[in-house]
Amino acid sequence: MGNDMSVILTEKMSNGELRQIEERNWSMNMVAALEHVNYLVVGGQEYEAIEGRLNVDEGKLELLLVRIRNE
Repeated sequence: MGNDMSVILTEKMSNGELRQIEERNWSMNMVAALEHVNYLVVGGQEYEAIEGRLNVDEGKLELLLVRIRNE
């Protein structure tokens, strides 16, 4: 697996639907940082991480995010 992990970011929309934001490789330092953070900025938009799942079958970390409304 090397020093990277595939991470899938999925947004839970206000209507309950799920929308995949992106999938990319993260360094192990970025994965470890998840122990200390609750919020992620992706594409200039801020999200709150509400749930994480390690998909052992696919070797991927899946994060469920909710968009933070900055108005």
